[in-house]
Formats: sequence, C-alpha cells, structure tokens
Amino acid sequence: MATMIENPVESKVEPTVRGFTVSEYYRMAEAGIIQPGERVELIEGRILEMSPKGTAHSTSTTLAARYFIVHLGDRAIVRIQEPVHISDRSEPEPDVVLARPLENKYADHHPAPDEILLILEIADTSLRYDRDVKSLLFAQAGIIQYCILNLNSKELEDYRNPDSEGYRSKQTYKTDEQFSLAAFPEILIAVGDLLPPE
Repeated sequence: MATMIENPVESKVEPTVRGFTVSEYYRMAEAGIIQPGERVELIEGRILEMSPKGTAHSTSTTLAARYFIVHLGDRAIVRIQEPVHISDRSEPEPDVVLARPLENKYADHHPAPDEILLILEIADTSLRYDRDVKSLLFAQAGIIQYCILNLNSKELEDYRNPDSEGYRSKQTYKTDEQFSLAAFPEILIAVGDLLPPE
C-alpha cells in the first residue's frame, strides 16, 4: 500500500518565535548590535525598546529612590533603572529596585528574584504593559512586592502574594494615603512623597 507523504506547503504547523537568552543578549551588546545607551530590555526572550522618560517620570524615579535611601539606609541597596536577573530569558530594568544588602554590592551579578525586596515601576504611557506583562513576569518569579506608581491617576498599585498565575492581592492607594513595604512593614510611605509636586 502506498504511503501518503504530507505536503509541507499544506502542513498546519505554525512557525515559532525564536527568543534570545540573557547570554545572547549580552553578546549582541558586545558585538555592537545593541548600541551603548540604547534603551532596551529583555523580556521573555524578546528585546523590547523602552519608551522615552518624560520629566514627571524622571522626577518620580528620583524622588522614590531618594526616599528609600533616606528611610532604609543600609538595610537595602537601592538600584535605579538597572537590570535584574529574573530568568535566563528575562532581564528587565525596573525604575527602582530594593535589593538585599550584599557585601559585594552586586559587583558579580544582577539581583535575582530571591534577592529582590521590591520592584517599583513608574507608569504613564507604559501602564498597561506594567500591569499585564511585567506584573505576571514578576509574580511568576516570586518577587514579594511589585508596585506601580500611576502618574495619570496619581495612585500607587501595590501587588503582593505572588504565584504562577499572578499576584493574588492588589491594593490601590491615593495621593493622601500611605502604604508599607512587605520587607519592612514598620515603614510607611506616603504616595504623595513619590509624586512630582503640583
């Protein structure tokens, strides 16, 4: 009996996207494919261009970082728009990260999920992406607290209790309200202190 050979043109197999690993991402930078100063980050194997920062975004990033440095001292390392190593396929650069203090100050690696105490993203044009994509990425990695400072509504979204399907709890705080840090619950932060002055 003759065997039917499937015509590859009629095959229902869809092509797949070939993502990049963190090591390949760095090799592209070393080879000059990614230019120095180019604002990109690696998310789930995809190299994504980050949107330009407006003045309100920059001001809030600076205010938040300064606030954490003043109130936490040497209890955490405050990193501003620096990479965190979420997985072999994801190395985002959040606006502000609180990392566990290490003696070598992360000289030999970027903070991994079990070393991250808080990730804060400042959102204006990136709000949907920060809520849908980054929230799930950080929850699946087990980041204990993820916050989004929404510059449009002047509110802070506080996500906690991560699992594989996302964060199980979310609280929203207005400008005149305070929130705490999961790693340092005794420290209360006024949302208004992180926002640009009116």
